[in-house]
Amino acid sequence: MICAMDQTLVKKNVFRSLQKELLIMQGLQKPDGYPQVNIGLQGIEQAFPGKAFPTRGIHEFISHNPESKAATNGFIAGLLGRLMNRQGYCLWVSAEEGLFPPALGHFGIAADKIIFVTPGQRDVLWTIEEGLKCNALTAVVGQIKELSFIESRRLQLAVEQSGVTGMIHRYCPQRETPVACVARWKIKPLASKGKAGMPGLGYFRWEVQLPRIRNGRPGIWQVEWGEDNFQEILSPGIFTELT
Repeated sequence: MICAMDQTLVKKNVFRSLQKELLIMQGLQKPDGYPQVNIGLQGIEQAFPGKAFPTRGIHEFISHNPESKAATNGFIAGLLGRLMNRQGYCLWVSAEEGLFPPALGHFGIAADKIIFVTPGQRDVLWTIEEGLKCNALTAVVGQIKELSFIESRRLQLAVEQSGVTGMIHRYCPQRETPVACVARWKIKPLASKGKAGMPGLGYFRWEVQLPRIRNGRPGIWQVEWGEDNFQEILSPGIFTELT
C-alpha cells in the first residue's frame, strides 16, 4: 500500500516537473531565478498559466476598425509602460506612421525609450523578427496585417531565446488564422467616466477580450488606465467565459 502511494506521488511530481518545463519552453512561464513581472492586470492575469502575464512570448492583437485600432494601441502602450517601468527600450515597427509619440507619456513611457521604425511593407516582418532576437530590448511591437502560423512560430522561437516580449497588432486581417502566439487579444474602446461632480473626460477605458490563451482561461473584462496602472471596473457580470 505504501509502495503504491509512493509511486503515485513520484508520478505526480514527474508530471508537474514536465508541465513546468513545457510552460517555460512555450514562453508561458519564466525559469526559476527569473522574477515575474507584475503588469498590474489583476483579474486578467489570473487567466494565464501561473497567474502571471507571459513576458517570454508573442501576444497577438486583432482590430477591425479605426476605433478598435486606436484603443488597441493605447492598451499596448499601457502594457509597455508596466513592462518597461521607465527603463529599457522598445522597438515599434510599422509600415506606416500613425502614432503620436508624446501621447505615450500618459502611460509612463518616455518618447526616447521607443525606437520607431517604418520599413517598407515587405520588410516589416523581417524587422520585427530581428528586433525580437535582440535581448537588449524589453519589448517589440509590430503592426502587420497578415501573419501565417509558420511566420508566427519563427517569432515565438526568437523570443524564447532572447526573452523579449513581442506584441503583434494585426489591423483588418483577411482571416483570423491560427498562430503560434501565447494569447490572442481583442480590445474595444469604452466610454470614459469623469470623476463625480467634475466635468470633462475620465480615464481611458477598454473592453478586453482574450478569446484564446494557451493553457489558460479565456474571458472578457473591462479595465481602465488610472494614475499609472490598470484598474478593473467593478461591475456585475464583468467576467464572462468564452466558448
